[in-house]
Amino acid sequence: MTPRYIVAALKDRDSENLTSVTQVYTAKATYRTSKRGALTEMQMLLSFIHKEKYMCWTRNRDNSDVVADTFWTHLDYVKLLNMFHLVLIFDCTYKTNMYQIQLLKIVGVTPTNLTFSVAFAHLEHERKENFTWALEKLKNLFSSKILPLKVVVTNGELALMNAMEYVFPYATHMLRSFRISKNVSIKYREYVK
Repeated sequence: MTPRYIVAALKDRDSENLTSVTQVYTAKATYRTSKRGALTEMQMLLSFIHKEKYMCWTRNRDNSDVVADTFWTHLDYVKLLNMFHLVLIFDCTYKTNMYQIQLLKIVGVTPTNLTFSVAFAHLEHERKENFTWALEKLKNLFSSKILPLKVVVTNGELALMNAMEYVFPYATHMLRSFRISKNVSIKYREYVK
């Protein structure tokens, strides 16, 4: 529950309760820190990934022990990917977490237009080399080494599109319609006041 709903639930139970949203945020942060113990956030993420039986690959910065990129998926996701491998959707969100690192989410589509998660990657930079590393890991998940991927849908991230051409050169590339309509809207405003 979000803190505001927790406060509302507490006030519903006891109208004289004086708990504030700030206190709930503090309590949640304290709980997360105590649960993590001496582990860093990266160590906690990797221990969770291994505990839940996810497959995970990491890449370190040059000549250091600092993890730069992380790619993870579940065996069940890989099975779905190999059954429904024709269309994949890539969405990269960035500047949405406290470390300002990118989250690349890869989603598959079934013939009945249902979607399923394929893999996730935290990438240190929005560079072709980071995306290429993640896409190579994705490519290794396919059971057939003949490139079965036919259609790739992205949100217009230039470095991702460049890496896509390198790793999956025969796949047809499409932009999400949201991105197209947004760009048309911007151009439209430039010419029509």
